[in-house]
Amino acid sequence: MHEKTPDISRRNLLIGVLASCAAPDVAWAARSDWYIGKIPDRPFDIKIVDKKRIPSRFHRQSVAYSGAEQIGTVLINKSERMLYYIDGHGTALRFGIAVGRDGRRWSGEAVIARRAKWPGWTPTANMRRRDPNLPAHVPGGPRNPLGARALYLYRDGRDTLIRIHGTNEPWSIGEFASSGCIRMLNEHVFELFGTVRDGARVVVL
Repeated sequence: MHEKTPDISRRNLLIGVLASCAAPDVAWAARSDWYIGKIPDRPFDIKIVDKKRIPSRFHRQSVAYSGAEQIGTVLINKSERMLYYIDGHGTALRFGIAVGRDGRRWSGEAVIARRAKWPGWTPTANMRRRDPNLPAHVPGGPRNPLGARALYLYRDGRDTLIRIHGTNEPWSIGEFASSGCIRMLNEHVFELFGTVRDGARVVVL
């Protein structure tokens, strides 16, 4: 973890270019052998991933944090494929994530302005042009690429179209795999969803 957070307040947000969270080749059927339990939830339970299948560096961990961000800030480091939730003076919760592929990596500052449980997913027009076989809409549920929860990032009152969300592809955690959004394991985004506040600052490096 770097001691200082670079000043990125003047970077342009890539709204419209990175306007999607799931990759066009999304796997609709989850691999059942990846799961070892569940968190009771409505209208679907949240499957818990067998962490032995994921490199240990991408597991949830409490780590030392010496940066300048205030408690409650979400800090995302794309090169590390890590999300940090600053939860105390000198500490942070760290989660492994999946981030955008080359050319689809959003950087900037935003706030969490909306949250959703078991969100629906509507591919953007750009995505459907790239892959006409994509459905027009996928309702919320275990087969949805946004997973169990989604946090919507806004700047200056406008939707950036970037989300922090769960995934039905846990094997993508730690990879450059998405079309721009930030993927977390469903049990991790479930925890973040219940912890982070509306209006929380999000910094994506």
